[in-house]
Amino acid sequence: MNLSVEPNEHLTYGVAYEDDALLVVEKPARRATQPGKGHLTDTLLNALFARHGAQLQNLGAARDYGLLHRLDREASGLLIVALQADAYDGLRAQFEQRKVGKFYWAITRRAPNQPEGVINRPVAEVTARMKTAKLSPTGKPALTAYRVLQVGTVGVRPPALVECRPVTGRLHQVRIHLDSIGCPILGDDLYGPQSVRAASPRLALHAHRLIFRHPTTGETVDVKSPWPKDLNPVLKRFGLRRPDLASPDQPHEVGGDAVGEEEPGVGEGPAPVDDAEMP
Repeated sequence: MNLSVEPNEHLTYGVAYEDDALLVVEKPARRATQPGKGHLTDTLLNALFARHGAQLQNLGAARDYGLLHRLDREASGLLIVALQADAYDGLRAQFEQRKVGKFYWAITRRAPNQPEGVINRPVAEVTARMKTAKLSPTGKPALTAYRVLQVGTVGVRPPALVECRPVTGRLHQVRIHLDSIGCPILGDDLYGPQSVRAASPRLALHAHRLIFRHPTTGETVDVKSPWPKDLNPVLKRFGLRRPDLASPDQPHEVGGDAVGEEEPGVGEGPAPVDDAEMP
């Protein structure tokens, strides 16, 4: 069989859930999700084709070779991949209806002014040398719920560990939204100031949980991923603890009942980030 994506059996990825219809895989940091300029053979999709090439090829480009969503190259964490056409179509409908729960951990430059809230600001893609995004009244609606899990102990306004639930799936949405309230993610080399970029060896963003309805059985699938080991030194540097080791009576997932009920434009005003404050 001729494959549209070159398989690469030398690339590794984790498998958090697998059955005949779909996979939930763990994308490593610094690996693009799918081939593009500068990354034709070293992406997650190349690795997936090495094991599931026939099934993904049968899904074809019209169904994105099974990919239901993407993660930024520098980010790590969970992604859903369909192996059958019916599974892809059912999951795609859930994404379009915003019924898939996506949860991210992020280490931010400082804690938001409010311990939890919803950022409701439209995001527009910008096509230049590389594709980025920005807040724009002419952009597409974008909604991110967040909750502060911990505040560090190092610095005047120390970094914080924040959990986010993006209800929509715009390009760089979590990064743009957190930056817009003065809380850029550590290691963000696109949207953060220099001190923020240097504070982490890579983007401190991890997709740690996915909740969805199985497209075949109808049962709820709830998959979790542990805190990535390569970001442990960043936690330690700022006096933060691993969020996956939180006590059972202290649930850390962002609730969803109120998300989407706010009026458009709700969100905190931007706060300046002073490079000099970064410890």
